[in-house]
Amino acid sequence: MAEEEVVPLDAPSMASSHDASPSVPPPPPLLPASDLETDAVILVAPLAALPPPSSSADGHPPTSSAAVGSLSGRKRRRRKKQFPEMVPTARLRTLRPPSTRSSSVIYSEKLIDEMIQMQINDSGPVRRGRGRPPSSSLRLARELDVEALTASAVGFPVDSLTEEEIEANVVPVLGGAAQANYIVVRNHIIARWRSNPSMWITEAHAMEAIRSEHRVLVSAAYGFLLEHGFINFGLAPSIIAAPPKRPPTLPAPSVLIVGAGLAGLGAARHLLSFGFKVAIFEGRRRPGGRVYTKKMESSSTTPAVVAAADLGGSVLTGINGNPFGVLARQLGFPLHKIRDLCPLYLPDGRPVDTDIDKSLEKAFNQLLEKVCKFRHAIIDELKCMDASLGTALESFRKAYGIADSLEERMLLDWHLANLEYANAAPLSDLSMDHWDQDDPYEMGGDHCFIPGGNGRFIRVLAEGIPIFYGRTVQRIQYGCDGVMVYAGGQIFRGDMALCTVPLGVLKKGCIEFVPELPQEKQDAIKRLGFGLLNKVLMLFPHVFWDGELDTFGHLTEDSSNRGEFFLFYSYSSVAGGPLLVALVAGEAATKFERISAQANVERVLEVIRGIFLPKGIKVPKPLQVICTGWGSDKFTYGSYSYVAIGSSGDDYDILAESVGNGRVFFAGEATNRRYPATMHGALLSGFREAANITRAARKRSIFPVMNIVDVKEDMSNLDSFFQTPDLSFGNFSVLYDPSSTGPDSISLVRVGIDNGSPFLYCLIPKKNVMEMAEIDGNDNRLNMFYQCFGTKLVASNGLGSVGESFISRIRAARTTDLKT
Repeated sequence: MAEEEVVPLDAPSMASSHDASPSVPPPPPLLPASDLETDAVILVAPLAALPPPSSSADGHPPTSSAAVGSLSGRKRRRRKKQFPEMVPTARLRTLRPPSTRSSSVIYSEKLIDEMIQMQINDSGPVRRGRGRPPSSSLRLARELDVEALTASAVGFPVDSLTEEEIEANVVPVLGGAAQANYIVVRNHIIARWRSNPSMWITEAHAMEAIRSEHRVLVSAAYGFLLEHGFINFGLAPSIIAAPPKRPPTLPAPSVLIVGAGLAGLGAARHLLSFGFKVAIFEGRRRPGGRVYTKKMESSSTTPAVVAAADLGGSVLTGINGNPFGVLARQLGFPLHKIRDLCPLYLPDGRPVDTDIDKSLEKAFNQLLEKVCKFRHAIIDELKCMDASLGTALESFRKAYGIADSLEERMLLDWHLANLEYANAAPLSDLSMDHWDQDDPYEMGGDHCFIPGGNGRFIRVLAEGIPIFYGRTVQRIQYGCDGVMVYAGGQIFRGDMALCTVPLGVLKKGCIEFVPELPQEKQDAIKRLGFGLLNKVLMLFPHVFWDGELDTFGHLTEDSSNRGEFFLFYSYSSVAGGPLLVALVAGEAATKFERISAQANVERVLEVIRGIFLPKGIKVPKPLQVICTGWGSDKFTYGSYSYVAIGSSGDDYDILAESVGNGRVFFAGEATNRRYPATMHGALLSGFREAANITRAARKRSIFPVMNIVDVKEDMSNLDSFFQTPDLSFGNFSVLYDPSSTGPDSISLVRVGIDNGSPFLYCLIPKKNVMEMAEIDGNDNRLNMFYQCFGTKLVASNGLGSVGESFISRIRAARTTDLKT
């Protein structure tokens, strides 16, 4: 991230810079925000500029019922659309053991028989006499229902297997009694661990409620859940203290992870628990990526005013089944439920009329419903047509005469801006067909904040992980025998690599992949959208707004600028100080970064004064202000992904696919079809790829690469290749990588000692070769090797698997030349 700039609010231009403070105040509660980090400009007000606290009677703007809209649509999450064509996640089919004795042998046969006799049907509850205790069969049925619901909240279907379970061959035959029993076992293990996630659950614990003849099913379910990070994950002492599992191969495979965001940190912790060797390369000087909690403070006041501000991801969007809910329980972090009230204010500060508000929200929902029905009809008829969601909504608005008056149009624009906030993109860029493809998987429950900010998660997740900061990765090279990661002028070698950089970085082509990524993956990167959301975070000397509210909204007459400061988050109850955050979404988020921070601050204060001054409440000058700039951040180039026109959920899956026959893997929110654009989606993708890497390593140990003999034969005949080097100077001869010609491409250098044989070798970037060629004298060149490049010369058998791969490419290229 670029350094943050700090200036007095009255100063005419930006001035001195400073590093972000790593310390964050402990809870008081927390601070929420949106979903990402960025280049941030910080502005500080001098103490003399601060007015005295407001003398208003109650210090709060009056909140009438007319100003309060319904909760739906004003939370961070995408709006739930209860349309006939959709299956809401809350509509679950409860799992009950099958009605035949042959497939219902998980629990005791007496219980099963009793349950069959008193079968619970969907028409209503079983009636019992007053005071009569529930039967054991009813208790069992309820248990099964609860466990199925728990598993469903985590993302498992209640009565079938996931694709990953099928691939893992958890049952010998699909669809039979073994599968039904396996599902009951799986749900039971998940529910049991989730009931106390601070304890390590063993296979023996899982067996306690299961009959011994089903030990094979328990082993299959336990192994799958453990490997894929559904149980025994997190930061509880018992979880961290658990000894690493035996790695799939010996020696332990090494994995190079690009990016220390949630996906990278989650994958690293999971891989370390399985005995892998891991290293993370991070371009920033801190972990967390798009999750960044910064300490805001004004030391010029007495006492000092301090708050923890989430510049990036801050809202836990649905706590049911959310892995961050598990982490919070393990760490003892309290959760703050975002409260329901969200007053809306007109440009002149008047609260929105309650009847108009309800009417427009209903009309907005109807517009979405009509678009949903229309797209299904179009898809059925034309199969491949897509259009802009914004265009479709506007067409239906005009056709049905919705929001004709100015106030109605402003209200509709507010709802549209909220939709743009959820997707980090203008509606004109969203796919009408697939923009909401992830809605069926949305995690239920409240939206919450964590006291002190999500940086508290990041600090604990990063503990004990080998992270190389300030190492921007320029290139990832992979072959049949391993990978090389080029970062910070150095080359790192490993067995596999995991790329977790944001989609915006992939779109910019900041990392060169050698060989190039498959065309299908390149096309998916181009099709998927990567949007923008920005914030203005303001630390005030005191709370002048209603501290009982978590959100309030502002309407504008300019439809083209509807996303500018349309929603405010109050963090006073969670950040440890009087912090107010304004969101900038849609087209306004892009314009925001083209305007100076000073101008943006003046504009947002003008909006705030327009809301509170008519109530007789003075708005003090802020002590400190941060303006984010995620779009210009070279480590993100945006905020989070969305489904653009012509894209679909399939592109998330394509982006998640590994390349190089299980050598390079991909994680991050933009690789998670079910939970894109969320913090938990990023973390879960890291767990997913750790499991995929483990499976690939295990497969490779069973089916090793078969061309090792030929490669070693090449190594013994190096002299034949150096008879026609690509470059030679003094005692140095050079072979270039035939698969790449860039300055960072690898080169094999041979050095003759004592004017001839024996020879020593090394692998260095081509640009270093060119620097060395310009130096006179063999001794000076050798000094450059050791002092400038930090390179050691080795015998041919010391080049390792990377050298073997390089020579195999030389041989393949020269064999092709001979044939032609």
